[in-house]
Parts: sequence; C-alpha cells; structure tokens
Amino acid sequence: MEEQTITYQGNKIIPVEIFEEAKRALAYFPELEEVGIEFRFKNDISKSFMQAQPAFSNVFKGKNNRNYYIFISSQVNIEGKDFSVRDIPSDVLVGWLGHELGHVMDYRDRSGMGLVIFGLRYVTSNKYIMKAERRADVYAVNQGMGDYILKTKDFILNNTDLSESYKNRIKRLYLSPEEIVNLVNELEEDSAETALEEG
Repeated sequence: MEEQTITYQGNKIIPVEIFEEAKRALAYFPELEEVGIEFRFKNDISKSFMQAQPAFSNVFKGKNNRNYYIFISSQVNIEGKDFSVRDIPSDVLVGWLGHELGHVMDYRDRSGMGLVIFGLRYVTSNKYIMKAERRADVYAVNQGMGDYILKTKDFILNNTDLSESYKNRIKRLYLSPEEIVNLVNELEEDSAETALEEG
C-alpha cells in the first residue's frame, strides 16, 4: 500500500502520519522555506531513528538547487526492542525532526565536494559523527527549538525500554541536556541584551 503524503509549502513532501509534527518543526526554520525536502519512511536505517541527507542526484547542482531527504524508520529495533512513530509523543517527534532539520541547515552551506567529504568522514570517524550531531543540535536550539530538543533527549535517556548501551551512545555523540539548557540560557541573555540596546 502506497504511503499517503501531503505537499506543503510547494516543495515539502510529508507523510500524513507525521504531517502536524513536521509542520511544527518546519515553522522554526523559515530559512528552509525554499528548500525541497522529502520526509520519507524507510525500513533499514541502521542504529538510528531518523537520518537527513542530500538527494545524491543533485549534490553538485549548486547550493540553491539541492533537495534533501529526511528518512524516518517506520519501525526501529534498538537492542531487541521495537519502536514505531506511534510510540513517540508528539513533542518528542517535533524535537527529533528539528534535529534532522538542523542537519539540513548544516548541509545547505556546503559545496557538493564538501558534502561528499562530510559523508566519507561521517562513516569513518566517531569524532566527526559527534561534531556533526552536536552541530545539528546547536542549529535546532538556535532556531528556538530548545524545549523540543530537551524533550527528545529526556525521552531517550529516561526511557526504561531503551538499553544502556544505546543511551550511552546518545550521551557520547549528542549535546547533553545540561549543554542544551546552557545554550538556551545564552540565547535568552543575548536577546535580552539586544532588546535593551534597541530600546
């Protein structure tokens, strides 16, 4: 049976099942309004629930002519436990999608060759994975998604059904809740200072 999708903003293809959450996440990224993104369910994402990547067919077409995919596991198996999109609270899903949109923000400023090098380094270096994942978190927090990103982290780190080894991988590679709170506080201080200067 073919997946039902909705076209949004003229260039976003979103499965009906996650449309509301994707729309909420996209609202935080006005810079991506002109960027083509297809959200698509996929069966075989290894070690992950979601994955953002450029469409390989137009990597070298120039930064403004690229499209991107955000793949979502229809069913993810983490250390013997099965999870599906239906098992995830709406706000947590918004945060997860926001993290992936953070990757798209990171990708869109890279050249075609820069994206190829990024992909090679991502699959060969744990240190590079950590930098890339933390950068995506920072993009999402800077866009105002701190609360959602925190809810996603809380869901992962405090979900009793997830194994300790999976949680440790998340702790090692991604921003910690404390780092996210610090980032949010810095942003709030900066905007308060800006408001005072402009006032």
